[in-house]
Amino acid sequence: LGSAPVTIVVTSEADTWDIDTSSCLGCGHFVDRHKMPEPQQPAPIPRDVLGRPPKELKRLAREGCWGRSPAGRARLYPRLIQQVSCRLVTPDALVYRDVAARLFGKPSVSSHPLPEFLEGCPVPTYCLNEHGVTALKKILICVGALFPDVTHSPLLPALAALLLHYSEDEAQCFESVSRLLASNAPHAGYVDQSFLAHQASCMTFGDLANKHCPAAHKLIAGAAENVLEVYSEWLSWLFPGLPFGYAVRVLDVFLLEGQKVLYRIALALLKEFRLSVGPAGLQGSDVKAELQAFARNIAQHVTVDKLLERAFGIRLFSRKEIWLLQMANRKALVERGITVAQRRPSFHLAVDMQKFSSSTVTAQEMRLVWSWIPERFSLFPPLLLFSTSEDGCSLQRFYACCEGYEPTVLLIKTTEGEVCGAFLSSDWSERKKSGATSGFFGTGECFVFTVRPEAERYEWVFIKKPELAKAVPRSRQRSPSPAPESPLGSSRDSRGSSPNHLAVPSAHRRGRLSPFLAIRHFLLPSKTASMFMSGSRDGIVIGKG
Repeated sequence: LGSAPVTIVVTSEADTWDIDTSSCLGCGHFVDRHKMPEPQQPAPIPRDVLGRPPKELKRLAREGCWGRSPAGRARLYPRLIQQVSCRLVTPDALVYRDVAARLFGKPSVSSHPLPEFLEGCPVPTYCLNEHGVTALKKILICVGALFPDVTHSPLLPALAALLLHYSEDEAQCFESVSRLLASNAPHAGYVDQSFLAHQASCMTFGDLANKHCPAAHKLIAGAAENVLEVYSEWLSWLFPGLPFGYAVRVLDVFLLEGQKVLYRIALALLKEFRLSVGPAGLQGSDVKAELQAFARNIAQHVTVDKLLERAFGIRLFSRKEIWLLQMANRKALVERGITVAQRRPSFHLAVDMQKFSSSTVTAQEMRLVWSWIPERFSLFPPLLLFSTSEDGCSLQRFYACCEGYEPTVLLIKTTEGEVCGAFLSSDWSERKKSGATSGFFGTGECFVFTVRPEAERYEWVFIKKPELAKAVPRSRQRSPSPAPESPLGSSRDSRGSSPNHLAVPSAHRRGRLSPFLAIRHFLLPSKTASMFMSGSRDGIVIGKG
């Protein structure tokens, strides 16, 4: 940016806010211009920019076309947000003025309790002056009054603060925030509004990091006791973690493309973080603190243009596939007892691998394997279904013990002491659907891995190259209902009835959520592209083609 990063001031988390309206009535200037890192010059924005095709509009936003001056963003942000599809009854600027007049009408100091959704969430002020900080507090208090269903939203304070920099007045900023909260676009949400939704997003980011940043993921899994806890802070790397000049460039594309953009930027940050770590790794370091410090000092490592370029170079799956994954993670959290109304988990979500015992792998090795499997399954402790030391070496016995459960992890130790294995997303009983022939089944989440002598994972080729598989047209897809409150299913015996264990849903549950990376969502180039797992009387096959 050509200047030092802006220091971000975070307001104290008191139980109440004192709002002084005696000195800022009618003021519309909320920014300390001396803190703004951008040059004050006209922005070369085409007059018909909003009439451009969506693809070109995204390109202009990614290239920072309207980031040359505050005036450019001030003109475009409200118009972009007006195009967001939202609920019919959404509070607007007029509603804000009415509510604000009742709450803060008299020119005096008044105290107001913090909105529920701000509990434990930092409130960044970026380049706002004293009047701007007061306006931000008023906006957030009114959001709490008019959106009582919003119970947990770490992104919301930063989003409101950034929009306020480019708003004519408080009412316009409030209306912009309201429309983003009330968005009803399919598979394209903007703001998580409950702890359940936020935690599902954190798990989804963990899944994406696992697939797209394997080197960084392996580094974190080796240094952190709880990988999910590290990924649970992914949003704070961006807001309030990034300096102001970077944060507004992220906002430019976020308003056009939604939450998927945030995943991209955070994944790019994670890749850059891995490059910044020396050969010694993170031994003895506080991984969460290291990541937060890296985000704050990102200007020392990569420019904002290069960061965005690398973020959009990551080949993510479609918004629909990511939505499916997020809904699956949400269901797993519900299975663990997390509710929409809950603000914090009442128990530790991660699995304690120090209690794990096996003659095949060590607890440390199992912790790495557990970090590789999808987040929604890693919430649950491993349940031993079959072991050659206890059940013998019969393949039929193996099938009998494993049928009725999905997913499963297979661990194999060779006579030479090497260890390999596979994550298998589907129930072994599906092999019976092929009759006498040995048919393949499973989903793109299946993968094989080695633990010794070297730890390595080998995934479906379309994870890294999604362009090889075309998405099935929406008219041919069957979109399942999220139904987050319904259980994942019941087990064939008492072991699966505990909330600590996942079991395959029963056969009559036809409406259950489709698995992530199911092959029916893709037009694959050949049958070999979907040969995930197969079982017969003669043996098992995992991966082929």
